[in-house]
Amino acid sequence: MKGATPSPPRHILDNAISNVSNYYVSRLKQCCETHNLRQVKQLHAHIIKNLIDPEAFLLNNLISGYFKVSNIKYARNVFDQMRRPNPFSWNAILSVYSKQGNVVKMEEIFNLIPRKDGVSWNLMISGYIKCGLSEKALEAYKLMLRHGLENLNRIALSTVIILLSNKGWLRLGGVIHGHIVKFGFESYVFVASPLVDMYAKCGLINEAKRVFDELPERNLVVHNTMLMGFLRCGMVEESYGLFGRMTERDSISWTSMITGLTQNGMEREALDLFQEMRFKGLNMDQFTFGSVLTACGGLSALKEGKQIHAYLTRTDHMDNVFVGSALLDMYSKCRDIKNAETVFKKMPYKNMVSWTAMLVGYGQNGYSEEAVQIFCEMQRNGVHPDYFTLGSVISSCANLASLEEGAQFHCHALVSGLISFITVSNALITMYGKCGNIKESHQLFDEINWKDEVSWTALVSCYAQFGKVNETINLFEEMLAQGQQPDGVTFVAVLSACSRAGFVERGHQYFALMVDKFGISPVLDHYTCMIDLFSRAGQLEEAKNFIVQMPCRPDTIGWSTLLSSCRTRGNMDIGKWAAESLLELDPQNSAGHVLLASIYAAKGKWDEVAQLRKGMREKGIRKEPGCSWIKYKNKVHIFTADDKSSPYSDQIYQELEKLYDKMEEEGYVPDMRSVLHDVEKSEKLRMLNHHSERLAIAFGLIFIPPELPIRVVKNLRVCDDCHNATKIISKIAQREILVRDAARFHIFKNGECSCGDFW
Repeated sequence: MKGATPSPPRHILDNAISNVSNYYVSRLKQCCETHNLRQVKQLHAHIIKNLIDPEAFLLNNLISGYFKVSNIKYARNVFDQMRRPNPFSWNAILSVYSKQGNVVKMEEIFNLIPRKDGVSWNLMISGYIKCGLSEKALEAYKLMLRHGLENLNRIALSTVIILLSNKGWLRLGGVIHGHIVKFGFESYVFVASPLVDMYAKCGLINEAKRVFDELPERNLVVHNTMLMGFLRCGMVEESYGLFGRMTERDSISWTSMITGLTQNGMEREALDLFQEMRFKGLNMDQFTFGSVLTACGGLSALKEGKQIHAYLTRTDHMDNVFVGSALLDMYSKCRDIKNAETVFKKMPYKNMVSWTAMLVGYGQNGYSEEAVQIFCEMQRNGVHPDYFTLGSVISSCANLASLEEGAQFHCHALVSGLISFITVSNALITMYGKCGNIKESHQLFDEINWKDEVSWTALVSCYAQFGKVNETINLFEEMLAQGQQPDGVTFVAVLSACSRAGFVERGHQYFALMVDKFGISPVLDHYTCMIDLFSRAGQLEEAKNFIVQMPCRPDTIGWSTLLSSCRTRGNMDIGKWAAESLLELDPQNSAGHVLLASIYAAKGKWDEVAQLRKGMREKGIRKEPGCSWIKYKNKVHIFTADDKSSPYSDQIYQELEKLYDKMEEEGYVPDMRSVLHDVEKSEKLRMLNHHSERLAIAFGLIFIPPELPIRVVKNLRVCDDCHNATKIISKIAQREILVRDAARFHIFKNGECSCGDFW
């Protein structure tokens, strides 16, 4: 037309449209970064209003944008209204459903794609993996290969290798490795890195190293993967060598070394490396702090742990739940439970790990009642326990000898299905055993379909603690016949059972079996059992010779064991040697002074007793007070000797007076050897009659219904006189009395004790 304005060239129009699209995409990115759905919708409206036919490039970004602000419906609407969706458009909407984990919609879109490319197949594979459909992911991979090798790419191979690595499917991993080599992908670091990781996770470190060594070029990622592989397989020297040769290291490299050293028991080296990392001013993340705090806990390095805590308060990591959990775990392992509580209370967000860490911390530090309370609080906060948490709280019930609460957690395990976890079942076996219900322990053991060595050891330990020697040994022999591998804990139980029964020769045979057949190196617990084995049988010279031949010196428990037997046997010479050795090892140990005083008192050497007591006072040494506790109506009642703090004291002491009169009628004769004071006989009698376990038993007789057993726990070994008195009380009152002392479990019934007077 004459005078009409000519149309601009096509390339100018294309550039203009492209610039507009780029502008909108830039704005869209800003909206998505702030997760602002309202602004994304406004921008979309602006596009509809101003652009008659928007580019597919812009609409594809709009689909992805709606997914990022969590509006799948609008993302699908954009796709459905596209006039000419290109392959990128199909993959954009497929990506939405793949990342969402919507398998039905993902498969629907995938089947509609006219031309599927490598990206489409990658999205299907990763979508299946996200939904936990591993077999379907592998089927998609196989189908992709059948549709043409042009679809195969580095991402698909890497994704499948990571899947197989996480699943531990090494055989299939080898097949994919074959594909990598066959189709020419072996030189790609992106593929080689997960391959190295897979072999290392499966313990084939030489194969992992071969893949690493054959790479023509290696980047930082594959170096870090190989580094973690070495450490995972315990090859610390090789990891140090690789770390030293790396020309480039990032915070992941340093953190991997710190984590690996900690996991391999080299906590001090991990701590030193952390200090070096900090000195270099490198960036430290939650994993760095989590690992180094674990190292501090392993070393009981409270000072260094507090320093790291102080450093953390100046960072933004204090609100991180992972760091907070590691921090309270460190304090718990350093036996600073107060600081652990403070960290826990200040955590803005608590997950299962943090609740469990606090619960386990209480249990490890002897605060079993608080562990049970924190478990109940966790449930009130809507956090459901996993098998490890439930097992931990059941163990706390075992330490409290709280059968009622333990039985409640047993019900919880049944209702929740967590009973199927061997950790929970094993904890229940131990709990019932420690609460005096060995019948229930054995029934639970029989109900376990697959028993591991911990299950067997738990039941063996239960019988050993009860003094049922024949049952302990028979069960142990059955364990061996079943092909189960006993560990050091199992042998401690068996050796202690032999010790309590006086089976010296058999105990000696089991000790040799442990070392020669099972290759278990004896630790102090085993040596202490052997000292006890000889000492209880009256073979004090043999016990002394055994100690002389030991590769290490006994600990305080070992010396106390020998000293206690010397007191019982009246052997002054070996007793003095044991006492001097004990006090040389631990000058503040009250048990050494008390047991030596017992030997002197039994010989009537009151001047020596007075001298020992004077020395204790001058050194500020105090005998650990005996205390006993009993649970009634969800409350723990604690008693010490001559305790009058209970609101029921008058009733308790009246009950004891009545019992004493009846005990005398039954022929009770007080054993004055248990009193280490040079006082009148009447005063000695009063002191004996007011021991903590007798106060607890009297409380139980008053308040515990007759049809229920009386359960008492004592922190020290029950003295000879109280043991004899409790037997008579069980006969007089016609009650079953269960006492768990520091040595073992006693079931008193009809004037007899389950230990056979040997404890």
